[in-house]
Amino acid sequence: MRAQVVIPIIASILILGTLGLSQNAYAPPFNELAKLTALDATAGDGFGFSVSISGDTAIVGALNDDDGGFSSGSAYIFTRSGTIWTQQAKLTASDAAVADQFGISVSISGDTAIVGASGDSDAGTSSGSAYVFVKPAGGWIDSTQTAKLTASDDTAFDFFGRSVSISGDTAIVGAHLDDDVPSDSGSAYVFVKPAGGWIDSTQTAKLTASDAAASDQFGRSVSISGDIAIVGAFVDGDPGLNSGSAYVFVKPAGGWIDSTQTAKLTASDAAASDNFGFSVSISGDTVIVGARLDDDVPSDSGSAYVFVKPAGGWIDSTQTAKLTASDAAAGDLFGQSVSISGDTAIVGSVFDDDVPSDSGSAYVFVKPAGGWIDSTQTAKLTASDAAAGDQFGIRVSISGDMAIVGSVFDDDVPSDSGSAYVFDLNPITKSCDALNKENKAEQEDKAQGKDIAKNNLCN
Repeated sequence: MRAQVVIPIIASILILGTLGLSQNAYAPPFNELAKLTALDATAGDGFGFSVSISGDTAIVGALNDDDGGFSSGSAYIFTRSGTIWTQQAKLTASDAAVADQFGISVSISGDTAIVGASGDSDAGTSSGSAYVFVKPAGGWIDSTQTAKLTASDDTAFDFFGRSVSISGDTAIVGAHLDDDVPSDSGSAYVFVKPAGGWIDSTQTAKLTASDAAASDQFGRSVSISGDIAIVGAFVDGDPGLNSGSAYVFVKPAGGWIDSTQTAKLTASDAAASDNFGFSVSISGDTVIVGARLDDDVPSDSGSAYVFVKPAGGWIDSTQTAKLTASDAAAGDLFGQSVSISGDTAIVGSVFDDDVPSDSGSAYVFVKPAGGWIDSTQTAKLTASDAAAGDQFGIRVSISGDMAIVGSVFDDDVPSDSGSAYVFDLNPITKSCDALNKENKAEQEDKAQGKDIAKNNLCN
């Protein structure tokens, strides 16, 4: 495949607090490194509906691409050299068929990618599947499907593959309309890479909620980091109809096959129709959960919640912080997508009208020196060429200092072909690290009676 070179773009980013900061506050510059589009983009492909990034490699799903038939779907691999991002490969299923929607979800960890195809009908209409791709010795350009994953009990309309996540040699796949307990209660499946490689993989464990109820849609969102997985159930009605919840599972000593729910997470201010759990992400001992229809500011403005593992383990977990946009407005759906890596989180606000209507945005939060409880927005990201209806922020992903944001209805090539934007967060995170150290020194000076104005950019 001919390589596509994406020319870097420099864009300005809105930094929270540029108005009213103390005089020693620093608003760092920020790079929109690249805009990614498919070499073979066509109208309505939905490129950017799903995104994931790991180090210098990104994967972008195009669920409505028609290579294998109408909406059979595809996914694209991009790699970075310096500031240049290049399309390396186009991934498709070996058994692609009409309406499979391969690419509705994607995830990548190191040299292994997983792609969901929830419309695949191997075991009945929309039973669903997921596909694993491992980078060959010659690079992604030579990649072909390594394995196809399905549930051991798959049935029609389970939509297995609607959500996927991978961490090292472990993958998790959501089937949010599985009827294992009541109707549409949902489930998630864990797959561990066998000694012989992914080609030999079969399901390791099936995860369900201890309090599963009809239409909870457990599995609509999933994320895994090491030995900890989190599964969203955004229609769960514990505190109120469709208030939502998320569940934590920790790998037992005997392996995932013995796994049962470790904790259930809910918002401290949960209310009906918040959709808490619509999006989830985990990194180490920190979880972020999106509640896109929370009405904390205006109606459906949205929010996200951070949970940090307590000393006693996840079973004791309660909410650590609530994140909202500094410019929240009705219908923004902040929390539509979330991702976290180390001490940096990103939250998509798909219907934000900051530029034109429904152009979308994403917000960066960096953990302050005092912990997430003190966190406020660090930066706001928008596309350099934002246009009405682009829905920038429909999906987000972060890895270290690199973030990628999907813009599924961008019309850069044909109408609604879609795009994704890569941002270098290094100036933000480095500046916040420095400012956090400075704030600590200022607090020590203040304790000694010195009159110091505290810097508020990062906390």
